[in-house]
Amino acid sequence: MSLGSRAVTVVIQRDGTARAQTLRIPLWVLRAALAFAATAAVALIVVAALYGPLLRAAARVPALEQQVTRLQADNAKIRQLSAALDSLESRYAQVRQMVGGDIVRDPLTLGAALPVAPQVLARVSAPASGPAYGLTVPSRWPLDEAGYLTRGQVGTGSADEAHPGIDVAVPVGSIVRAAGGATVQQVGEDPEYGLFVLLNHPDEYQTMYGHLSRILVTAGVAVAPGEVIGLSGNTGRSSAPHLHFEVRQKGVSLDPRTMIKEGS
Repeated sequence: MSLGSRAVTVVIQRDGTARAQTLRIPLWVLRAALAFAATAAVALIVVAALYGPLLRAAARVPALEQQVTRLQADNAKIRQLSAALDSLESRYAQVRQMVGGDIVRDPLTLGAALPVAPQVLARVSAPASGPAYGLTVPSRWPLDEAGYLTRGQVGTGSADEAHPGIDVAVPVGSIVRAAGGATVQQVGEDPEYGLFVLLNHPDEYQTMYGHLSRILVTAGVAVAPGEVIGLSGNTGRSSAPHLHFEVRQKGVSLDPRTMIKEGS
């Protein structure tokens, strides 16, 4: 028998019959069948390895879409809560103004570590004078609301902590105006000043407005004297709602009350 004629013989005997059926399968056919089965198994493993992650990712798509929908709904609720909080904050400020700051004391002032000067009423005493447009030196009181001067200017040579400018207590959301015609040098947020606006005036004057709740101008734009630049607040290093107001010339802090005579 030659090698090419080698085969496997299979005998099939059915129950109840004396006849048997013989199948002779060439060996090369069995080897080909085994090779095909092995190739098919390897192909299935490769397909599972390559397409399994894709199938699992596709199965997660509906769940991700549901999660995105939930997040969008949560964001809408957060926006509604933020609007409601702003409304409550504004109403609280109105109530404090109606009944007086000394009667309803702001809870944020309790336990404040910063020294507080005696309160002095700061109020606009006369309409603003001078040009209503163009670049001007600081000469206008920045607030429309009556406020209380809670802290004055403290120089670097004092035993107390240095404090450039003055602090005027006013309700959150009070309008803050430019003390003179200027260009907006910088806006942003600082750990000390909170939300702030810095203006450049002629003759190397600058004015700084700190602890704002809203900034209504952008860097680089020109603002007219008395133009609204923001709303007062309680951001940054602040123990109670107020406006921090500075006047500088050539980098040196000046007492705003020596230049601005509208408030007293």
